[in-house]
Amino acid sequence: MNWLLPEYIADALPNEAERIERLRRTLLDHFRSHGFEFVMPPMLEYIESLLTGAGHDLNLRTFKLVDQLSGRTMGVRADITPQAARIDAHLLNHRGVTRLCYCDSVLHAMPATISASREPVQIGAEVYGHAGIAADLAVIRLLAEALAKIKVPVSRIDIGHVGIFRALAEAAGLPRESEGTVLDLLQAKDIPGLIEACAEVPAPFREALQRLPQLYGGVEVLDRAAAELPAISGVTSALADLRHLVALAADLPFSLDLSDLRGYHYHNGVVFAAYCPDYPVAIALGGRYDGAGKVFGRARPATGFSMDLREVARLGPAGKPSRAILAPHASRDGKLAAHIAALREQGEIVVELLPGETACEGPVCDRKLALVGEHWIIEAIRED
Repeated sequence: MNWLLPEYIADALPNEAERIERLRRTLLDHFRSHGFEFVMPPMLEYIESLLTGAGHDLNLRTFKLVDQLSGRTMGVRADITPQAARIDAHLLNHRGVTRLCYCDSVLHAMPATISASREPVQIGAEVYGHAGIAADLAVIRLLAEALAKIKVPVSRIDIGHVGIFRALAEAAGLPRESEGTVLDLLQAKDIPGLIEACAEVPAPFREALQRLPQLYGGVEVLDRAAAELPAISGVTSALADLRHLVALAADLPFSLDLSDLRGYHYHNGVVFAAYCPDYPVAIALGGRYDGAGKVFGRARPATGFSMDLREVARLGPAGKPSRAILAPHASRDGKLAAHIAALREQGEIVVELLPGETACEGPVCDRKLALVGEHWIIEAIRED
């Protein structure tokens, strides 16, 4: 059974691979039209670089191995975002705003969900050097427009702010060892569990933490949060950011979820997740992660998003499969060879049969080159 692939690892066969590649080109061209420059970080790096500021979750998802040249521990990247932050901070050194995009495979030691691949094709875009809400809105709009361009409808974009929980936890004196437990309960919206976990937290912060899972829905959530949460600076500042973001983009399908804190140890501002109809999990995740480049010498403001192109390809319309033109072998026919070359220059797929080959197994050929008199013409292939 040597031919079996590991669990949660799969081949992309011709039709799926063609769809993924078509989407890759469309999305990268879309990013490029907005001024985002394409980068290609390496698959392997020293583990310290890959996990910088990324938190415990990414550490668990990263395959590790020993470099035979240096003896140091290396990792197979599980996320390209930290690599993009390294490139911005350490290699490009732009004084102003930097816009980067990327698309390549990453590898996960464990799947993110029960249906996820352990080898996602991660595509994303990042903005460095701007700390304002305008940058957060720019990447959210870029995401929404990108999904619309490839006809993947977005039903809602959940937004939240990591600063709300951080301000409450700090003001409440929540012990570091308790943070993880409370975060998990918030993510699960487990109110009974929160009541038990926060029993020793002083008022009014105990009640505020227990209210967070119920603060989700439309923009009215912001008014409810302002009325129900303590008016400490971190909370009021985060709510002001969210209010400003919603006001600037009334056309986007925003919803609020103040307990959705995925990437809490990595993000430090606005976070967002895009959802599609009839799809159980977020199709794209993003948010602000200021300071990720600090270890590389420059603590820059940063915000961006990423998604798995394999999953996006499954959600989008299949499109028409490529059709090809079948041509006879042209090794001794210069005129035929020139005609085949011209068709390929025009964007046609031409399959030239090899000696002894009588049919094409793939791609599907719906036309053929036929010699009529002295001229090669294209004819439809009739199905018998």
